[in-house]
Amino acid sequence: MATEYGQGYGLDGGPGFPGSTERRHRLPAALRAPVEGRTWRELGYVLLSLPISILLFTYAVTMVSLGAGLLVTFLGIPVLAAALAGCRGFGALERLRARALLGMEVADPEPLRMKRPGAMAWMGAVLKSGASWRALLYAVLHLPWAVFSFVVAVNVWVLGWALLTYPLWFWVFPMYAGQDGIQLYGDETHRVYLDNPFEITVTALVGLLLTIATPWIVRALTMVDRLLVHGLLGPSRLASRVVELESDRGVVVDTAAADLRRIERDLHDGAQARLVALAMDLGLAKEKLQEDPETAARMVDEAHGEVKTALQELRDLARGIHPAVLTDRGLDAALSAVASRCTVPVQVEVDLAERPAPAIEGIAYFTVSELLQNVSKHARATWAGVEVWRTENRLMLQVVDNGVGGADTSRGSGLAGLAERLDAVDGILVVDSPAGGPTRVTAELPWRGAHVR
Repeated sequence: MATEYGQGYGLDGGPGFPGSTERRHRLPAALRAPVEGRTWRELGYVLLSLPISILLFTYAVTMVSLGAGLLVTFLGIPVLAAALAGCRGFGALERLRARALLGMEVADPEPLRMKRPGAMAWMGAVLKSGASWRALLYAVLHLPWAVFSFVVAVNVWVLGWALLTYPLWFWVFPMYAGQDGIQLYGDETHRVYLDNPFEITVTALVGLLLTIATPWIVRALTMVDRLLVHGLLGPSRLASRVVELESDRGVVVDTAAADLRRIERDLHDGAQARLVALAMDLGLAKEKLQEDPETAARMVDEAHGEVKTALQELRDLARGIHPAVLTDRGLDAALSAVASRCTVPVQVEVDLAERPAPAIEGIAYFTVSELLQNVSKHARATWAGVEVWRTENRLMLQVVDNGVGGADTSRGSGLAGLAERLDAVDGILVVDSPAGGPTRVTAELPWRGAHVR
């Protein structure tokens, strides 16, 4: 598994680099926010939330109350199931609305699991599903929040624009309404109006500040909506974890199958081919032993060299499966052996008070081994370093080199495959490799002691 460090770092799409396609704005974000499309979409989401939440709350409370009241009869179960199913349907619409207006991607909750087809099985699956009850809880909780956010957003938005455009209103009132401006206070004997240039200017400035702040207030309100949608209408943590583990299991199975194919290919193309040729050479030497002893001796000598080569290939293959030095002496000695085969000088520092579990130790060894192979083949470095240490319940690995940089996991390279394999065991791979170097690759693995089985 290797990636070419010199292939570039994705400079054509990343922010802050020459050639970046990121849109440039002359105005700061605070001044752009009141007229940006995102702000209007978020405001539209808040405005739509009130009528939708009223409809959803009314449906949920009515149907659940009816179903609970009819539970003394058999009719209560299907009515309650229909109420929960309707809430799930509304939840799907809410996820679609959040995706369209808030740009929020929320996965569908876990589907209904029916052991057998039929109406009774469907009702049982709906009533047992946690996603159904979370959708009901969303229908109940969203109404008070929708009322609050609607009132705050509308009042702040209208007040901000009204104050900002007050110079226009001041011109309209005296000309067409015969008033001296907006009245702040009035009784039988005294009235206060905003009617002089200073007051008009201050009012417009307050309106400007409020108008600038309104998009961020609306954005803060929609953050609560995001939490509600994600927490109550998306998949549960358990379901997400199951999906993640299923994906990780697929990665592990694919990796194991690829390793088996590699071992089979290496045996077939390497040691096996050499042993077949060796058997043929020894057969020919045996035939010539009586009539031409010198030629036979030379052929035996060549066969002896082939035996040494085949043994070396078998040792390399065994080391690639699981090196004996790792089992006998641990990571420090094993990584030092890997470093000695690297094409550049490598400094190895292993600071571990105890050995990790064999599985974690093996993953750590092969991770460092692949990263050093990258250094040898692609980094064009003159020095590299390996550090291994433990931080609480994590095993940390770091490989640094002073090469040309440009390593990137997003290009489908060997680093991407390595990141997938680490992710399969709840590990993390972080690559810091700017163009021109240096490259720093940090891997995290869960710590399990050697005594844990």
